[in-house]
Amino acid sequence: MTIQEQIETGVVVDTNPATGTAVAELSETDLTQLPNIFAKARQAQAIWAAKSFRERARHIQLMREYIVDRADDLARTVSESNGKTLTDALATEVLPCALACKWYANNAEKCLKEQKRPGGSILFFNKRTSVMRVPLGVVGIISPWNYPLSIPFGEIVMGLMAGNAIILKVAAATPAVGRAIEKIIAAGELPEGLFHHVVGSGSKVATGMFDNGVNKLFFTGSVPAGKTLMAQAAQTLTPVSLELGGNDPMIILEDADLERATNGAAWAGFQNAGQSCGGIERIYVVDAVYDEFVDLLARKTRQLRHGVGCKGFDVDIGSLTTAGQLRTVQQHVEDALAKGARIEAQSRPVGNVENGFFFPATVLTQVTDDMLTVCDETFGPVVAVQRVANEEEAIQKANDSHLALTSSVWTRDNKRGRAIGARLQSGVTTVNDHLYSHGLSETPWGGGKESGIGRTHGPEGLEEMTQAKAINWDILPSKRNIFWYPFDEATYNGIKNALYFVFPKSIGQMLGASLKLTPFLVRKMFTRWKT
Repeated sequence: MTIQEQIETGVVVDTNPATGTAVAELSETDLTQLPNIFAKARQAQAIWAAKSFRERARHIQLMREYIVDRADDLARTVSESNGKTLTDALATEVLPCALACKWYANNAEKCLKEQKRPGGSILFFNKRTSVMRVPLGVVGIISPWNYPLSIPFGEIVMGLMAGNAIILKVAAATPAVGRAIEKIIAAGELPEGLFHHVVGSGSKVATGMFDNGVNKLFFTGSVPAGKTLMAQAAQTLTPVSLELGGNDPMIILEDADLERATNGAAWAGFQNAGQSCGGIERIYVVDAVYDEFVDLLARKTRQLRHGVGCKGFDVDIGSLTTAGQLRTVQQHVEDALAKGARIEAQSRPVGNVENGFFFPATVLTQVTDDMLTVCDETFGPVVAVQRVANEEEAIQKANDSHLALTSSVWTRDNKRGRAIGARLQSGVTTVNDHLYSHGLSETPWGGGKESGIGRTHGPEGLEEMTQAKAINWDILPSKRNIFWYPFDEATYNGIKNALYFVFPKSIGQMLGASLKLTPFLVRKMFTRWKT
């Protein structure tokens, strides 16, 4: 079925990008029903928010049991819809979902519980404050096709444990995974209407979410799409959380364990056919170990196999997910070669790769900073390796990017690696590893510059799913605050003495201010306003 036919019939076809065969058909959601969907979500959210964290966790536990029991089926669905291998789908999609269920169920209450705030000044001795984290209401999630299960599901669990209703829109390229998420959520036995999966055009669904008063939108996708959504959100001051990609650097120092470093470069550069916003794209290697690093990485890359990953376990790398992304990767490599880059090594095909969106894992050398694969996000199985004189040049080049999601430092000295990591402009820096912290539920995920705004995962992600509410009260009953009406000269002098009492230039000034302030304070706060 062509795209035009899909539009006319309202049917969305999920096609396996590795084989070109259809794997599922879904009907588009009638967007005129969005007001009704939102109304049901708000009714269910009121019921859900009244439940304790322990009660919510019981529902999440049911989802986790479903995921574990049906791990093989879920991995196959992801593999057929996205193009990645079965092993990749199990390791980076299914397993993180189960881990997320456990962590958020166990830790949401601890992260979001009401907190007492200490007083900020003796002048407000009679005041006490607590800060609550209250649910946002209805949260919208628009998720990408590169991790169609683990990215939205982690946010769904965060949102549910924080007390929200969820409206999900998965990527148009992977709607079958959205159906799989529906089944996981159904296993959780949530209040009816609390979760909705909307199928349709991303821009139309986003507009519908804003028009119907979504309380916050979580979006993962491209920089241009994120900017468009942020501009839309500004019209209604709707808060957004945006994760928009990366062009992530890897720094190899002269004391690095090159066996581990090349293993890590291959994994983090080529996993998911390079379609990981937190994957390695730029590698900066100190001159002393450059030749050895390149030789090792090239040898390992040539041993990698790309092919259809949903039918067996003799493939390391699957296909790209969309024809458009394949074209982008091809253009970036062609641009690099035209400007003098060299293909040092590539993976080898296994089986029939003629019908899929395949690109071999590729190591580029002799690259320069003006090449697209260095200065922009390629989002494919391509790593660009550059020689640098020392760590200072590596840090400078690593930071020279408009994207700032993740980075890594490879050295046998953890202290040195952490010190360099603190200087790298990215939301996450890992030492001697890369492309795994998204799977750590306890660790915040997100970046700066054009990589987006906000954080998901960890306590920070739970806080993004709530808003702070302060509750303040008096411990002693009083009639007035000292700055209330009626105003007179005594009020002015009383406030001035309060200022001198808190910020005295001498002990004498403090004692004098105290002697004047105390009777005024008692009289103003604890006597009637005589009219």
